[in-house]
Amino acid sequence: MIADVIKLVLSNPSLVLLVLGGVVALGILVSRSKPLPKGAAMETVLSQFILFSIGIGYLYNFVIHVFFADMAAKFIGWANSPFQLEVGFASLGFAVVGFLAFSGSRGLRIASVVGPSVFLLGAAGGHVYQMVAAHNFAPGNAGVVFWTDIFIPVIGFTLLWLTRASTRPSPAGPAR
Repeated sequence: MIADVIKLVLSNPSLVLLVLGGVVALGILVSRSKPLPKGAAMETVLSQFILFSIGIGYLYNFVIHVFFADMAAKFIGWANSPFQLEVGFASLGFAVVGFLAFSGSRGLRIASVVGPSVFLLGAAGGHVYQMVAAHNFAPGNAGVVFWTDIFIPVIGFTLLWLTRASTRPSPAGPAR
């Protein structure tokens, strides 16, 4: 049973980290004094999404693609190649931006969602191509990874949209 849970977690990190970020955000919100300032709840959810799904998620991706490249390639249904190293270091870049954006400015938060979203949506397109052209239905190509490649950008952009009002300057101008 424990081995199955470990395998599930290690095989689906994007989903596990997305859920874990939501649970942590909920815990933070429940523990805060009420009432919350306007926009505080969505800002908390966004910051935890960025920390878990972008920062930690892409750090995990870096480790897997760089240090366990053969295993990653097999999971995706590919042969290992130098591309694994390139994906790993791109992931490290996204992770660093995610960690900086966790408590950073609005612009940094937008960047932490946009860059990985372009990558993920491109990867989802690549997964579809591999499913159609190569009949690649490996778990790392057609499983949970495929769906989180679509839904993480959707969730990220939705959270950015929902937090837009809490970061706008007042009509009198920016606070000094």
